[in-house]
Amino acid sequence: MAIQVGDEAPDFPFTLKDGSPVSLKSLLQKKAVVLYFYPKDDTPGCTKEACSFRDAYESFSEAGAEVIGVSADASSKHEAFATRHRLPFTLVSDEDGSLRQRYGVPRSFLGLLPGRVTYVIDRKGIVQHVFNSQIQATRHITEALDVIKRLRS
Repeated sequence: MAIQVGDEAPDFPFTLKDGSPVSLKSLLQKKAVVLYFYPKDDTPGCTKEACSFRDAYESFSEAGAEVIGVSADASSKHEAFATRHRLPFTLVSDEDGSLRQRYGVPRSFLGLLPGRVTYVIDRKGIVQHVFNSQIQATRHITEALDVIKRLRS
């Protein structure tokens, strides 16, 4: 079952970019989270999306939110991708697809590609917005930032 607006976001452990272990629940004690699932590092749409999140990262931070990207790529591939594109946020490796499954992120294009879905999660752990679009990669950023700014006010 897909996670929807009003649902509690499933907690999960991960490692921040600086190497420190954290969980979604503990991070939410400090700030809202924009959690975005994307198909694959180094593909045109995913690179454009990641770089758009990078370019808007300061705005997300100022509005009190952290950005976290998730794909099935290995941590080493994430590290190279983040370095190459100067991504200031954490990328989480979901190699076995369990996190994608817990959030109910659908596959797209006849089930061939992992879906592209963004969740905006408030500090109470409640999903406030879900945006699902495989082809409108940069709209994920504008949708999420609008919601984060609204939550802040």
